[in-house]
Amino acid sequence: MKHSRDLPLLTVLFQARIAQGHAAGRGNGTRTEIINELLWKDDKNEVIQAHGGSILYHEGVYYWYGENKGGATLPPGSGKPPSIVHRVDVIGISCYSSKDLLNWHHEGLALRAGQHPDLAPSKVVERPRVLYNDMTKRYVMWMHIDEADYDLARCGVATAVKAGGPFTYRGSFRPHGHMCRDFTVFKDDDRSAYIAYSSEDNKVMHIAQLSKDYTDVGKEYIRTMVGMSREAPAMFKYKGLYLMLTSGCTGWNPNRAEVFFARSPMGTWESLGNPCIGGTIMAQQRTFFSQASHVLPMPGRPNEFLFLADRWLPSNLGSSRYIWLPMWVMDVPGGDGNDVMVTQQRIRRRQRFRSMRPGSASANLSIPPIDVVVRWHHKWNLSAFNEPPPLCSQITQGHFETLYANLECAL
Repeated sequence: MKHSRDLPLLTVLFQARIAQGHAAGRGNGTRTEIINELLWKDDKNEVIQAHGGSILYHEGVYYWYGENKGGATLPPGSGKPPSIVHRVDVIGISCYSSKDLLNWHHEGLALRAGQHPDLAPSKVVERPRVLYNDMTKRYVMWMHIDEADYDLARCGVATAVKAGGPFTYRGSFRPHGHMCRDFTVFKDDDRSAYIAYSSEDNKVMHIAQLSKDYTDVGKEYIRTMVGMSREAPAMFKYKGLYLMLTSGCTGWNPNRAEVFFARSPMGTWESLGNPCIGGTIMAQQRTFFSQASHVLPMPGRPNEFLFLADRWLPSNLGSSRYIWLPMWVMDVPGGDGNDVMVTQQRIRRRQRFRSMRPGSASANLSIPPIDVVVRWHHKWNLSAFNEPPPLCSQITQGHFETLYANLECAL
């Protein structure tokens, strides 16, 4: 969240959206649908505090980890060193469990403030990510550790024998000596794992393989998305292709999401553009007034994913909303260079409507024949995954521009 600029109009707009959804969602264990823009409650009717979070699916249970921001929101300039953005003193990392992604039980604080100087209330502890290590039989939590002025820029690591904790903090460091702010960790099919983190003052993304026990980084790393200032990475995989959802760097204010792809985690990453469809054009350009935090593969459904995001309310961070939406990776014709005209048309449309950056893949017509799509719903249930958006190629020319101008189809 460092290096934010004041964006008063955008702040007013998305805070107004939050005000419209001030009521709280049901929390008595009988939720049957996801209702965005509301406060969510757990099975004891308590407001869920799991911001900047992620979900681990393990042995049939979903574990949702996130920042507990239930304390008072402090203004910029508070604390020592003075905070550069609104903040809440560190309480700890919450863990919730569920069998259905709808009804959540609070397991408690998986990682508590105060057990180490890095976890002091005055510090910053953000964006927890947990992997299960099959070799050590341990749960490994990574997190962003910082000072209130965001100059520390380190990664912290903790481990536990149970998914709900308690996690034991092992310390923090700068991977390869470089800044580590917003980050993600990813476990591949072969059980190797990787970390991608915003570095070099948030201007460059670094990626490295983790050690076999997932508590450290290997010797090698790559620099990618150089000069693009991307943060909030979320890595996932489809048919051997690696994908990464990212946001821009505008503090608590929302901005346009962008998906990148690579043939290997340590390979060359290039843009596929903005995945957001549905809602208003302004909402699509602001990731539905939210910032993505995680992408969860839906078990047994290889092209379906759950998009997790936070709609931040800077003046009251504990009341920030969770935005969860269906996400698909869809196979589409063209894009692999076999049909030059179709591929060229698809690239032009992606650059025009999806803000896809130029790169070597688009220049040599080798962008993958897929589209990554996140579709807006205020209220939805998991059956929405059975109704993916239509392919733009299936739409008649007479209706294409109208439908596509509203980004309602997949390229």
